[in-house]
Amino acid sequence: MKVYFIGAGPGASDLITLRGANILGRVSMVLYAGSLVPTDMLQHCRPDTELIDTAKLDLEQQEACYRRAQKIDCDVARLHSGDPAIYGATAEQMRRLDALGIDYDIVPGVSSFTAAAASIKAELTKPEVSQTVILTRVSGRASAVPELESIARLAEHQATMCIFLSGPHLKKIVADLRLHYPDDTPVALVYRATWPEERSYQGTLGSILKETKKSEWNLTTMLLVGKALGRDAQTESSLYSKDFTHIFRVVKKKKAAV
Repeated sequence: MKVYFIGAGPGASDLITLRGANILGRVSMVLYAGSLVPTDMLQHCRPDTELIDTAKLDLEQQEACYRRAQKIDCDVARLHSGDPAIYGATAEQMRRLDALGIDYDIVPGVSSFTAAAASIKAELTKPEVSQTVILTRVSGRASAVPELESIARLAEHQATMCIFLSGPHLKKIVADLRLHYPDDTPVALVYRATWPEERSYQGTLGSILKETKKSEWNLTTMLLVGKALGRDAQTESSLYSKDFTHIFRVVKKKKAAV
């Protein structure tokens, strides 16, 4: 018996990995976060698979499902939104599985921050502009963010920042970002990236609060900020320069004129 923690991706049912979809198609029990994972994702499961929505289950009740599967020796897929490594609440489940002597594997998935970048057709890193991406969120009822990782402190780097679940806290987030980012810094809001109801806003740090309404951007909103989001001409990477040599491409030197 084994448990598979599978990243379901940001929402679209065809953005799950082939490995994740194949596992869903052969296990007998699937636990999924119904509040975050669309039911379309379950099309990859067998018709006779036991489907358990964990939205209303606490950790002990989820553990009971693992115990029951252990007794009957059946594999379990635990379907999480995005990638299990980011805000997946998987560590506490793995500790319990370790205590039960249950083996498990992790299948990575597409994160909502990369899906949001794809939605607005943006690259998050650009040469001499930003080579760092900061993934963060603000404190919530379920878990607090350490003070050293506050938005205001992270903003000092002026790197590209992706702020999860930002909608309800937009006013405070923008105020903290403006402590270090200029008002003309590009920003984007992406609501439910890859879902049918996806929508986005693009503007600047100085205009975002004037041009958006808080009520229209709920919990599943990603905020992207940073100079790298800009469309203006910026420094290009040397990687594909005709004069750049590496082990896969040798640049022919021009013969000196006689």
